[in-house]
Amino acid sequence: MIKVVWSAAVALAISLALPAASHAADAKAAAYCVENGGVVQTRIPEYGTNGSDPLVLSGQADFCQFTAKDGSQINVFLSTLYTKKPTLAALAYYAKETLNDGCKGNPASCYCSQLGGSDLFGGISAAGGGWVLKSDASDVLEACIFPDLSSIDSWGLAYHSNDIIRGKNLAKVLRFKNPYDPARQTPVDPFARGRNAS
Repeated sequence: MIKVVWSAAVALAISLALPAASHAADAKAAAYCVENGGVVQTRIPEYGTNGSDPLVLSGQADFCQFTAKDGSQINVFLSTLYTKKPTLAALAYYAKETLNDGCKGNPASCYCSQLGGSDLFGGISAAGGGWVLKSDASDVLEACIFPDLSSIDSWGLAYHSNDIIRGKNLAKVLRFKNPYDPARQTPVDPFARGRNAS
């Protein structure tokens, strides 16, 4: 009986500690954003932002927004900014792929899709959607989200592919460093070390 009570107490302690550990990591990521000149913003997903009564969806996400003197901005998930591990969003930013000429409509959204991400709410429609600033419903962000749940805004990715820096050069603040050879833009496999480790 004592073992059962002890096991239950340990399980409860672990379950209570996990959110605290996650919250501590979020606080460190937020502090890192601010230390590097960014502003932490909480955004909520909404569908139908082109209409007068958008549908507020479940969840929220914390972004770090960097704004340049010229007013241009780039937004990145706090988790994408702060991790030292590879993310699909960071790799997409560093790779600077060429936009396919077959794109129609919004070029940033098309570019995001070509990279394997999505920023579409409800598919291609006139309803619109995006990540709305919690404190300002008129501020809608088009964020390219990848299958590993990493994200950089679609326009920031698209402009960067043409060597235009919006907000801030993320290569200077992403904690996961560029794995590409800058002379040849050839990828160095960031996953090789993990596969070859014994």
